[in-house]
Amino acid sequence: MENEELETKLNKRERYKARLRPYDYFKELETLDFESLGEGDRFYLQDFGIFNTDFLEDEFTMRLRVPAGRLSTEQFSHIANVVKEYDLTIILTARGGIQLHDLEADNVLEIWKKLNSLGLTTWQSFGDNIRNIVSDVYDGVGKYSEIEVYPLIMQMQEHILKNPIYVGMLPRRVSIGISGNRANVSSFFANDIYFALAKKGEILGFNVYMGGKNTEVAQDADIFLLKDEVVDFFKAFVQAFYLHGSRFSRSKTRLFYMIESIGMDALKTHIQREYEKTFESAGEILLEKVKFSTSEILKDKTNAFCYQTDFGRLNSDEMQELSLYATEHNAEIRIGIDQNIYILGLMDVKIPLVSPKLSATVLTCAGNLCPYAVWSIKNETDYLPLEKINEHSIHIGFSGCVKGCGRHRHTDIGLIGLKTNNFGDTDAGVRVFLGAQHSNGASVGRMLFSMVPLIHIHDTLSLIISTYEKSGYEDFEDYAHNVLNKYSEGFLAMWFLLNLEAKQTHKLLQLNVKKSFEYEKNLLKDYFPDIMALEFRENNFYAPVNELSKKLWTIEGKDPNYKPPIKRANFR
Repeated sequence: MENEELETKLNKRERYKARLRPYDYFKELETLDFESLGEGDRFYLQDFGIFNTDFLEDEFTMRLRVPAGRLSTEQFSHIANVVKEYDLTIILTARGGIQLHDLEADNVLEIWKKLNSLGLTTWQSFGDNIRNIVSDVYDGVGKYSEIEVYPLIMQMQEHILKNPIYVGMLPRRVSIGISGNRANVSSFFANDIYFALAKKGEILGFNVYMGGKNTEVAQDADIFLLKDEVVDFFKAFVQAFYLHGSRFSRSKTRLFYMIESIGMDALKTHIQREYEKTFESAGEILLEKVKFSTSEILKDKTNAFCYQTDFGRLNSDEMQELSLYATEHNAEIRIGIDQNIYILGLMDVKIPLVSPKLSATVLTCAGNLCPYAVWSIKNETDYLPLEKINEHSIHIGFSGCVKGCGRHRHTDIGLIGLKTNNFGDTDAGVRVFLGAQHSNGASVGRMLFSMVPLIHIHDTLSLIISTYEKSGYEDFEDYAHNVLNKYSEGFLAMWFLLNLEAKQTHKLLQLNVKKSFEYEKNLLKDYFPDIMALEFRENNFYAPVNELSKKLWTIEGKDPNYKPPIKRANFR
């Protein structure tokens, strides 16, 4: 009776797990009718890399694990052959994996078998699992690399992959990042666990950060691990989360909420019980901010080339061209968590390959290839000032929903594509975030605008970048730390709106400390005397921001998919 009462409190996914383990369900895969799947089938199939929904029942998605983004040129070429043979759509994920779309019910199993025979695997790439384990794309070969972590990643993957205890049986998905580099192409603080290069005394190892997710930064767990201790810690963590993580309200089952509920110390106690070793306090994290170019010189003096994809999209011809080029030059292919392809070990500095887009610092979610996104994020990058973004290496995260797969709160400028009727008929809009301290995991970005109509996002971002250009700073993250984040969100929204209205770009005053509402209001009045015509209430900027944004951005009868106008506002 007690077990029955407990089961009723479990969330729906946990009730499925309690009745049949995903690993035991696997034997039914060969006999499935993929044209008439039930809810339970869809739940279990995710653990083997197959995704399908009841409202898109004829369309399937398949995801490949690519640990640390490493795969051979032969594997890359074979995947391209499968994509071409079945006319599939392929994207690179924000975890350095490969995702195939447009599979059909009558070929999904056939494709699954082909992909899993390539030396790669689709197992545990969706669902409540340890997801693809990521590292820096220059792991072991870059000039900032101190400890190669790929062997550790493979040991961690071996522990959980196809392990009956863990296949689909964790309380929620877990993302793992580890880097032995002093400088990384991308930040890893959005992971549930991040093993960051650190030093204690003269000994190199890793500090542990836990509880990150797409909208939160991982917290310092005050633990230092030697290289040889990382895998044992990982095993202890997985078992602790398996035993003690919440299995009730689905919205509260991530590691972040476990820490929020019981505290970091209690979580460490659970892990230490499985680890059976006293933790060493954290060392000094070794992490510096470096701007990487599309061409880099590696430790062995060979060259690396970053092929900027079409915001994570590839076609089979591109893949074959890249694979052939890498093979002919005895080079290696790696996939970065920035959704770009890296070719390492080239002797020639001059690379004939031409990237189709300026996407080096722009991360996008799957967009309308995912059932949760409301419009095509990858296509709508056309509305961004990409030339300026690329010129200044400004990091952009563009998500199609609040789940945040574009890591919009871990970038210089974050965007969520949503629908809005704030400015007339329901239309495409963008929520804007600004100023994350993402390189060191100090803070996520703050919301600047709850909604900007899509057709106005180019001019809005252009103004933000123009203001940055006037600041004298050479790095947007430094500018955000020293200037933007000293002001309230409401003030910044008013500042940019008033500059937009006046078609001007005033340099923003640098403050030593945050100031009061009255100070910010008077500062606006100094630059824009007419603001007193706006209504201020309750010592905040909410009302005037709402009033001015509607004045500037009200649009009716516009097609959100039309190309941005050629003429742009000229900011003085």
